[in-house]
Amino acid sequence: MSLDTQFFYLLNNLAGQSEFFDNAIVFLASDFRYVLAALFAAFILLSQYSKLRKLQIIFVAALSSGIAYFGVTELMRFLYHRPRPFSALDNVQQLLISNEWSFPSGHATFFFALATAVYLYNKKWGIGFFIATILMTASRVVAGIHYPSDIIGGALIGIAVACAVFYLVRKIPQ
Repeated sequence: MSLDTQFFYLLNNLAGQSEFFDNAIVFLASDFRYVLAALFAAFILLSQYSKLRKLQIIFVAALSSGIAYFGVTELMRFLYHRPRPFSALDNVQQLLISNEWSFPSGHATFFFALATAVYLYNKKWGIGFFIATILMTASRVVAGIHYPSDIIGGALIGIAVACAVFYLVRKIPQ
């Protein structure tokens, strides 16, 4: 059994022990993305940055997340079809249903790109976004719909794309 599968079972075996915990995992894995979107809006609205800087942050975050998810992730899923853990393994505690391919995690690519964009402009808020994104994406492993390597792959893609977009945008004369 691979290390990826062992780590998957370690986290996935936390599911099915408590209805309260399972409901919390389902919320984190599926609906917490709306909380993160609201937090991003709060970050923009509450920050003391100029209007131009706020627009730049929104642009970098949206472009990074969009390229990471719709560009890289969808292309990789088109070329590589990794089945979800609940389809490929036995004795999986499945708390959510998903019909797409597993690698890389779309949630991880999108929200790690967003977290990185925020971090590159504001370290304190960025760390909060990284913690929230880690909670959300780890819960997708507990819920039985991703392997840990799906999350790590998505995180690396999201971080790399956001860094590239950030540095390209900074080179544009203002």
